[in-house]
Amino acid sequence: MDGVALRKRIGYEEFDYQMLVDALREYARPRDKITTLLRKGVVVRVKKGLYVFGEDYRRQPVSREILANLMYGPSYVSLEYALHYHGLTPERVETLTSVTCGRARSFATPIGSFSYKQIPTKAFQTGMDRVELDDGRSFLIATRGKALADKLVADRGANIRSQKELRDYLLDNLRVDPIGLRELDPACIADIAKRYRSRKVKMLGEVVGHLRRECGKN
Repeated sequence: MDGVALRKRIGYEEFDYQMLVDALREYARPRDKITTLLRKGVVVRVKKGLYVFGEDYRRQPVSREILANLMYGPSYVSLEYALHYHGLTPERVETLTSVTCGRARSFATPIGSFSYKQIPTKAFQTGMDRVELDDGRSFLIATRGKALADKLVADRGANIRSQKELRDYLLDNLRVDPIGLRELDPACIADIAKRYRSRKVKMLGEVVGHLRRECGKN
């Protein structure tokens, strides 16, 4: 089976080992065929059990967000990558960052770098959205407020003791968009703060509340 034939059996760019074996079901030794497909660049192994099509056989760009969800779980995209994805910060992030309630991990792959930050289970269980793609697939990503809260907790080197210091950190260090910042929901952030038991996240909700009042928002 060549790459064109395999593409007719696998509709997505990202697929797992079982999908690949099912597509090669007529072969007596599918593992040997997979080795050949890998050598020819028809498929690329992202990590054990997870694959994408090689560049010459792709119909559309690979979704790194879907790969991040599949690569290590339970997890969802958050932190720096999600902040940029939502337009809260300007810098493009090369490493795709996620949060997990499992152990912290990192992976260097042919598709790029992926990192996973461990957070408490209660904090993990809130503040995620499902993004639906045009082909019917989806991935999980933190909401804007949750991504910012995750980043604030993860950045333990930020010695923040007052709302002014927090505002300076958000606007100057992280370069958070001020309009996007005041559009966050203080009540949701307060709930995240309770789950994290974080003084800094609680302060974040207070800062957002003050910004909203300054521009006349309730």
